[in-house]
Amino acid sequence: MRNPVDEMTRRWLDEAGVGAGMRVIDMGCGPGVVTVELAQRVGPNGRVFAVDRSPPMLAMARERCRSLGLTNVELVEGTFELPELPGGPVDAAVGRRVLMYQPNPVECVQSLARVVRPGGLVWFHEHDGSPVGDPEASVPLHDRVRGWLHAMLLHEGASVRMGYELFGVLRAAGLVVEEVRAEANLVTPESEHPIAPMIRQIQQRIIEPGIATAEEIDVDTLDARLARERRETGATIVWDLVFCAWARTRTDA
Repeated sequence: MRNPVDEMTRRWLDEAGVGAGMRVIDMGCGPGVVTVELAQRVGPNGRVFAVDRSPPMLAMARERCRSLGLTNVELVEGTFELPELPGGPVDAAVGRRVLMYQPNPVECVQSLARVVRPGGLVWFHEHDGSPVGDPEASVPLHDRVRGWLHAMLLHEGASVRMGYELFGVLRAAGLVVEEVRAEANLVTPESEHPIAPMIRQIQQRIIEPGIATAEEIDVDTLDARLARERRETGATIVWDLVFCAWARTRTDA
């Protein structure tokens, strides 16, 4: 099934110039979705360092890469404070939905930039949970699901405004900002937008703090109920805003 967010990632990596032969860090790689995209685009002469602090996530990324026969990926258990990597500074460092979880994103970017070569690329793709949408649309189930996610992020101490904050974070970290982009993640009455698989992955993070019960979520029927609400109301919904910004490390340091 088409994933519009993955399409945005690929397009913005293209525009930022991530390509063949580059050595790239995937910071906060999670299960390896972006890792695979990077490994395929840098090719056999490039290298991807997939970094995550969670061994279970690294295991998932390892299996994903293995299943696709990718041999140009090195998995690293760690955080933004990386030691020098094999081969010296990298050409680029990227991260998707990772800065929003950092208590001090400026310090994190500064730490990461230390292992990027002068003039190298620092690229982040973040979602923003600021309220946005059609005030005339009556979509209570969609609003409720977005409310669960918003409350979960706040409970976990994440920033729900990281998209709007990206420019300031990169600038405060001492980087030269080249571009900031934003697109709406739209859902129409006729489009398929698989929310349930994502909710299934994080369901316990919603249930354990008491944000919603398993019965309220009813994940097995969630996508069907959301699709029915869109069809019955004819609503086009801005699910969230997706931001991407990229910058360069200074060459005059």
